[in-house]
Amino acid sequence: MRKLTYYIAVSIDGFIGGPAGDATCFLPFVDEELFAYLKANYPETMPTNGRQALGIDDLENQRFDTVIQGRASYDVALEMGVTSPYAHMRQYVVSRSIKESPDPAVEIVSGDVAEKVRELKAEEGGLGIYLCGGADLAGQLTEEIDELVIKTYPLVLRSGMPMFAADCDISEFTLESVKAFGNGVLVRKYTRKR
Repeated sequence: MRKLTYYIAVSIDGFIGGPAGDATCFLPFVDEELFAYLKANYPETMPTNGRQALGIDDLENQRFDTVIQGRASYDVALEMGVTSPYAHMRQYVVSRSIKESPDPAVEIVSGDVAEKVRELKAEEGGLGIYLCGGADLAGQLTEEIDELVIKTYPLVLRSGMPMFAADCDISEFTLESVKAFGNGVLVRKYTRKR
């Protein structure tokens, strides 16, 4: 069975971005050490245009071959004129307002998103599924999340978009690993306790 992994950047106080979802405050912390780690372990989580700009578009996917994201996350790409932000993976965008996909490589999911994720998880073979924001979608899919990979940046934002924004039951996860970087960033991996 394939896993759904919520891979996310977060402040010390649990926000994935400012009130409007802006997460550019985390970018100054992506130094050489952290970038080398992310490139080696999670290269597919970088959008295709970013991979191309960095000259790493030839890297094979390590952990994920499918990405699912919310409409607000997808809007960030659309605002830059990018209709297929993760061209190196199968792409799903959860939206009730987008009726027709602007790109044939992106499938719009407007119905039961948890059911769609269960279908994807039940597929044979392949790598995992990358849950790429946002907070509302993560809240809707809390029960389907098998793994958390949390990049915690040494910032306190005081307000903003939380990791999970929808009402959901309490879920318990087991800490699998912690990697600390010289710039104060931590990458923690948790597995759902079932």
